[in-house]
Amino acid sequence: MRKFSHFMLGLTALVFSSSAFSGEVPMELKGGKIVSPQEAKALIDKGGIAVDTRPKARFNEEHLPGAIVVPYDDVSKKEVKFDATVDKFALDKLPKEKSTALIFYCDGLDCWKSYKASLAAIKAGFTNVNWLRVGRPGWKEAGFPVEK
Repeated sequence: MRKFSHFMLGLTALVFSSSAFSGEVPMELKGGKIVSPQEAKALIDKGGIAVDTRPKARFNEEHLPGAIVVPYDDVSKKEVKFDATVDKFALDKLPKEKSTALIFYCDGLDCWKSYKASLAAIKAGFTNVNWLRVGRPGWKEAGFPVEK
């Protein structure tokens, strides 16, 4: 019985430490592409647009060079099967050309705004949706500059 109790404690710890319960964003983006900071920079250098999905005040503190701010106001749960109908995202602030390379980002692995915004863009018909999953912190860790 004691071994079983230890097993169950270990199993419980494993389950609750997984990304499904920790708030960490998903590992895939259906219909789009997860990009590294290096890939994001290359897309931006070729005319792609970085889309900061954080609130405007956070954008004003620091953002990727040339980024636009289109806040994703999420009241839905931080889970893959979130209810986008309760969230707000101004798709009309994105470029009219749906093939434009868009690089969505926010504050890294515990921020769901850019994931949800990426899905909204895909659903709206954008065909070149890129998600910088590691966000602004990952961009900075890669040694790339930010603007204020």
